[in-house]
Amino acid sequence: MQTSLIKIGTRGSALALAQARETRSRLMAAHNLNEDEFEIVVIKTSGDRIQDRPLAEVGGKGLFTKEIEEALLDGSIDLAVHSSKDMPTVLPDGLEISTFLPREDARDAFLSPKANAPQDLPEGAVVGSSSLRRQAQLKRLRPDLEVVMYRGNLDTRIRKVSEGVVDATLLAHAGLRRLKLDEHVTSVLDTDVFLPAVGQGAICIESRVDDTRMLQLLAPIHCAMTAARLTLERAFLFEMDGSCRTPIAGLSEVDGNTIRFKGEVIKPDGSQTHRIEREGPVANAKAIGHEAGKALKAIAGPDFLES
Repeated sequence: MQTSLIKIGTRGSALALAQARETRSRLMAAHNLNEDEFEIVVIKTSGDRIQDRPLAEVGGKGLFTKEIEEALLDGSIDLAVHSSKDMPTVLPDGLEISTFLPREDARDAFLSPKANAPQDLPEGAVVGSSSLRRQAQLKRLRPDLEVVMYRGNLDTRIRKVSEGVVDATLLAHAGLRRLKLDEHVTSVLDTDVFLPAVGQGAICIESRVDDTRMLQLLAPIHCAMTAARLTLERAFLFEMDGSCRTPIAGLSEVDGNTIRFKGEVIKPDGSQTHRIEREGPVANAKAIGHEAGKALKAIAGPDFLES
């Protein structure tokens, strides 16, 4: 019997709130709980406050998690719901990613009234993206495109395309699907050309390592397949020293007892790419990720990453 509200911490964007509500719904179904036994606590993060410049200039990924993690550590919230691709590879002492929900489509979506795919855009077209990875991949494919920094929530980015502020944009297909905005998608992009960000499409739940009550509550909604995929991808990113400053991509897929992985690192101007592929038993996901990251880092060399 619950004696107090289960407090779920989240950012305040429409997508973040949808992910928190999905977590709440899964917990309600798993434990026969009512909605009034939960409280969704909105926490504004540094990443939400900074809208006028690329996040890479001011600290990268942790900007979307720091304040939420502080609330988790001081007991203001019981659980934190995040987009996995926002999570740093090293977490604060006392916290862990304990749960992954089933992963949505990890691919990027292309939105444009002027072309069916980036390859078909008019010469010199303007494409908006805040992601260094997507910017690098676009420049690799089409060096003639003008790629501009483009932030804001999904509704804002979609509106800017429809108003002609930019000719096109790329967004995570998962986020558009979760917000029922996928009618705006022109096409979904092949991962051979637009390999997604590590963790894209996956919701993760962070909790305190010693909070037995919450860990027991979360156990029934944990997706082991998503956990294996993200364990590999995050191990890869850890070895690559990945941050918002480096265009790094990676995606794993599970087929039976086998896990397959593709990873790449790209020059920000798209002029050079190094790729790696690995596969092995699902049980070895973490080791495969670490080995893939070390191997790709060695192939690319320190000058590539530092530049």
